[in-house]
Amino acid sequence: MNDLVEGKNAVLEALRANRPINKVLVAEGVNPRGMQEIYRLAREQGVPVQLVDRKKLDALARSQSHQGVIAQASPKAYVDLEDILAAAALSPRPPLLVLLDDLEDPHNLGSILRSADAAGAHGVVIPRRHGAPLTGAVAKASAGAVEYVPVARVGNMAQTIDYLKGKGIWVAGATMEAVKPHYEEDFSGPLALVIGGEGKGLGRLIKEKCDFLVRIPMQGKLNSLNAAVAASILLFEVVRQRILKG
Repeated sequence: MNDLVEGKNAVLEALRANRPINKVLVAEGVNPRGMQEIYRLAREQGVPVQLVDRKKLDALARSQSHQGVIAQASPKAYVDLEDILAAAALSPRPPLLVLLDDLEDPHNLGSILRSADAAGAHGVVIPRRHGAPLTGAVAKASAGAVEYVPVARVGNMAQTIDYLKGKGIWVAGATMEAVKPHYEEDFSGPLALVIGGEGKGLGRLIKEKCDFLVRIPMQGKLNSLNAAVAASILLFEVVRQRILKG
């Protein structure tokens, strides 16, 4: 579960302290007195604010004093993308990042964090909106990997891809539309793997931004894999190629 911060003053102080907040829920019709500062800080910090029915807040709250405002806090602080790149620069291995495009299932995110840790990835990048944030469910599904894999949130994934390419990192997108299978591309250098969301896959703009696209060959009747499974296969292809290259 998310760590819930309930009540106007508690939410305000959490925002002032820059506590990692996934979302602020506000009951429809709540008295605007005392809310302006919450809205301002949430806007400055890129925290989504969502209006919901008060009954939903009542059902979600763990106390009876939420005052129409509840913040869903992350169980672990996010990092800046620059922090991930700085750690990669100090690593004996070339940079390896996983970018998630609109991945919404917290269990998939947790599994990807677990695979990223096992494969030695330097970090995972998720969108600030339209994607699963770090929650208790993610932490549980990661089997503890959330404590070791840095996660950055970005406002625009397409711009982030451009930024990484400017840093000399090749960007590979996973899609069944690709011509080449994943094992025919060179994954041994600085690399960011982009995994699409459940059902929709990679967005059009994201595919256009990638340096190259790869597919995982299928032999069965289904033509797609679970996002977490696909990420794991690609991550360990990176490991395989880097081991062979020495």
